[in-house]
Amino acid sequence: MGIILTPSTASPAPLGTLITWTAAAQDADPGTLSYRFRTRFGSAPFRTVVDFGPGSSFAWTTIASEGAWEIEAAVKNASTGEIASIRTLFVFTPLAVGPDAVVTPSANPTVFIYSAPPCTEGRMHVEFSSADGVVQSTAPKTCVRGRTMNFYLAGMHPGGQYTAHHVVSTRTASQTGPPVSFTTPNITVKPPAAALVTTPVGGVESGFLLQSLFYTPSIATDLSGNIVWYSPSDLSYLTRPLDGGTFLGLGEDGTKDPSYQFMREFDLAGVTVAQTNAARVNEQLALLGVHPITGFHHEARKLPNGNYLVLAASERMLTDVQGPGTVDVVGDTILVLDQDLNVVWTWDAFDHLDPHQAAPMNEKCNYPSTPACPPIYLAKTANDWLHGNSLQLTPDGNILYSVRNQDWIVKIDYENGGGSGAVLWRLGMGGDFQIQASDPSPWFSHQHDANFQPDNMSLMVFDDGNQRAVVDPNAHSRGQQLRIDETNRQATLVLNADLGTYSPAVGSAQALPDGNYHFDSGFINVTDSSGSFVGTVSQSVETDGSGNIVYAIQFSATEYRSFRMTDLYTAP
Repeated sequence: MGIILTPSTASPAPLGTLITWTAAAQDADPGTLSYRFRTRFGSAPFRTVVDFGPGSSFAWTTIASEGAWEIEAAVKNASTGEIASIRTLFVFTPLAVGPDAVVTPSANPTVFIYSAPPCTEGRMHVEFSSADGVVQSTAPKTCVRGRTMNFYLAGMHPGGQYTAHHVVSTRTASQTGPPVSFTTPNITVKPPAAALVTTPVGGVESGFLLQSLFYTPSIATDLSGNIVWYSPSDLSYLTRPLDGGTFLGLGEDGTKDPSYQFMREFDLAGVTVAQTNAARVNEQLALLGVHPITGFHHEARKLPNGNYLVLAASERMLTDVQGPGTVDVVGDTILVLDQDLNVVWTWDAFDHLDPHQAAPMNEKCNYPSTPACPPIYLAKTANDWLHGNSLQLTPDGNILYSVRNQDWIVKIDYENGGGSGAVLWRLGMGGDFQIQASDPSPWFSHQHDANFQPDNMSLMVFDDGNQRAVVDPNAHSRGQQLRIDETNRQATLVLNADLGTYSPAVGSAQALPDGNYHFDSGFINVTDSSGSFVGTVSQSVETDGSGNIVYAIQFSATEYRSFRMTDLYTAP
């Protein structure tokens, strides 16, 4: 088997030019072919951009450095095990070719590339401002002698006038480059209709809302709902923003096999940084003796060491476990992938939680699955046993896992990769903690986005409140903070903010630097005067430390999560 690799644009091309690389197998035996694409600069090790999957082409570019980049394509025949590969060089030329900085468009119409001449020492960042004087700054980069410095500029309104300049800082001084003016274009992507629910109370800071939307580009807006950025359109939803201006998202399609279920990191311009799929992960899990996954769902985030923490689903046919007879049961698998997308740690809920404890509200997944459920393959209907929806590496190096359909937040022994996977405790109704609170119904239910703050004691969570809503049809979702005493297994309810609406699904919770809190009610059913259902909306809400709403904005769309961000380069 041979392979040829063809770029859509001939080398050389300017930095930031999006190149589509297409691989074609030659003289391959019959069988299912999968393709992998890797890149490297100079003599650095190859880095997997897209791991073995069904796509025979990928679109890629870089602003990291001008010069010769090596692109490798590999094709694998699943039937014969044969692998063929080819490598080729592609030269990216600098955008800044003289003494002055330049600003050029990127692959995303909302994002520009600022290119400055080389700097010899220190670090460089770029400051850019709008005509009305709002100033933003990029993340800094270390100077590399002889190479131009390139930055994505993002967070700008379409059709606006902007000015940018770079700043080089050393231990003893800083030097500012001359300003460069440019105009952002109008764009065709439109955000959901937005309406302020409250007039912002004094103290609400400026910034952005990053909104994870389902099966449409996720967007960032200002606090009035005006769009400033959007993501690639082929994602099912975005899971997390990362420091430095990259993002994680998932692709789910229940009508297709596991090779089409993907996890992706991408940059501000929408260019893929790293991508793998469930079928490729299953090849590795088989070698480890771990049950296969059906796809990724709800959570992917990056660990401080550059590894990926990802939530996946698995399913088993169980007999007389969740009621009489045989039934398909959907569980959760937690994966840690290294920077080259290799599986380095796994946790299977079927090994650590009791499958006899069915979901108390009897949730089901159907084929083909909706955004609420991961793909299922063993039956047309499955018991949605767990429905995990968030993961976090805790400050003490373990994993916090939100289990929606059990109304639990679970802490897992991870020990920064050396843990056994044992369940350390379960927080919630019927779990391992007593709660101190004046509210007669203090416990969260069907919660989302559980996360410890850096003190490892303050825990934020969005309480959807499904169990309370069964008893009280007028119940609202709540934004909660609990003080956790792990030694004595005591939880104290510190914040219990009534968010004014009921969101039976999705949601997020975030502590803000100024002591306020951000919550997202992402799935609010709207009815007309006769009580008939007319659609869903979402609300992003800021409360003060006492739970009073000081800012709220409504969007005419369902959203998985929203994040309050000071800029698009700094993760919350």
